[in-house]
Amino acid sequence: MKARQPTSFLFDLDGTLVDSVYDHVLAWHDALQKEGIEVSIWRIHRRIGMSGGLFTRALARETGLEFSDEALARMRSHHAAHYNAHSSNTKALPGARELLKYLTDNYIPWAIATSGRMATAGPVLKILGVDADKVPVVTRDLVAYAKPDPDLFLAAAEKLGIEIETACVVGDSIWDMLSAQRARALGIGFLSGGYGTDELQRSGAYRVFDDPADMLAHIDEIGGRR
Repeated sequence: MKARQPTSFLFDLDGTLVDSVYDHVLAWHDALQKEGIEVSIWRIHRRIGMSGGLFTRALARETGLEFSDEALARMRSHHAAHYNAHSSNTKALPGARELLKYLTDNYIPWAIATSGRMATAGPVLKILGVDADKVPVVTRDLVAYAKPDPDLFLAAAEKLGIEIETACVVGDSIWDMLSAQRARALGIGFLSGGYGTDELQRSGAYRVFDDPADMLAHIDEIGGRR
């Protein structure tokens, strides 16, 4: 009989482990304004978590504008500069460090998979106390497609050496939950990114928690044991 693999956890980063969603929203707003593009902040928020390519295509549909490769490169550069200028003030979400420590101490596999590139994810990982040389971390730079495609989480599972079907994808956005479904993993949603319970459940979340602290308090209910 094949040995049972323990439940593993594949975490999104922004809005899931660190309180940075609105930093990204304002960074993109600043980047767009520098290009002379006015977009309501709430519309930007609804796109945070998806890949940069899909993000800009969604903006193109909403604004009726076509973005050249040069303009896209400038916007990504503006976004990274604005975000990194403020990321030193970013805080880990309540219970994030404690949750990761619990998983590590109990030999429960976990990894991080983020739509952000290492240029913006790197400083935030340090704030969280995660060493990318010791913990599997997959960023947008390492896969062909980001969320809502499943590539990030599939790559994270491969780095852990686990079967994706034994994993729970933990994220704060509908894009995380859609990715989880397409990867054939269970989805766990957090409210800490600004999406509501109904939205996360409709996108595939089988459990929804407030934040990492809430998940840790119920860890036994989602297979979080050795």
